[in-house]
Amino acid sequence: MTGLRLMLFDRTSRGHAMCHLWRMGGALYRQLDRLDGYFGASSWSEGLDWLARFRLHQPLQEIQFWGHGRWGRALVDQEALDQSCLEESHPLHPTLVAVQRRLVPEGLWWFRTCETLGATAGQRLACALSDFLGCRVAGHTHIIGFYQSGLHSLAPGEQPDWDAREGLRRGSPDAPEQAYTSRPWVPNTITCLHGRVPRGF
Repeated sequence: MTGLRLMLFDRTSRGHAMCHLWRMGGALYRQLDRLDGYFGASSWSEGLDWLARFRLHQPLQEIQFWGHGRWGRALVDQEALDQSCLEESHPLHPTLVAVQRRLVPEGLWWFRTCETLGATAGQRLACALSDFLGCRVAGHTHIIGFYQSGLHSLAPGEQPDWDAREGLRRGSPDAPEQAYTSRPWVPNTITCLHGRVPRGF
């Protein structure tokens, strides 16, 4: 079964160039028929609610989030989506469940953010979120921009096949301090113009 391809982006940095680029990227992807809809969120609660309700009669095939990230986290403003959000006591948990119920089993959640799947925290998030959502989760281990390096994905029940040290410039997998910037020669690199996770990544 196929479903909707949707994109969220962080709209809170109105004076920040990246916010305008994310908005323009959503419009471009929509024109190229890579997305069925995109939305600028001011909080994770607002963004997840949109994902849970947009064209409610149709399932979800793919969700991309364009914004800032750190190891094991994706940020809207300074609010984090991380492993703690999967706990029943977390305020975002009910809406995440609503999104999960719409995702098809062969679906994809893709963090187009810096570092989110890097280090030990990133690997743990990939495992926990893919199991929770019941679909593949993708993301990057490097600081991303035009080039987006260290792209990996994980299906439910799988274990990471990338090194937790990948992308780390300073610090350790358990205490990361700084990541490398993406470069075209780094393994598993795409550009912001790529609309799909390549096979095998």
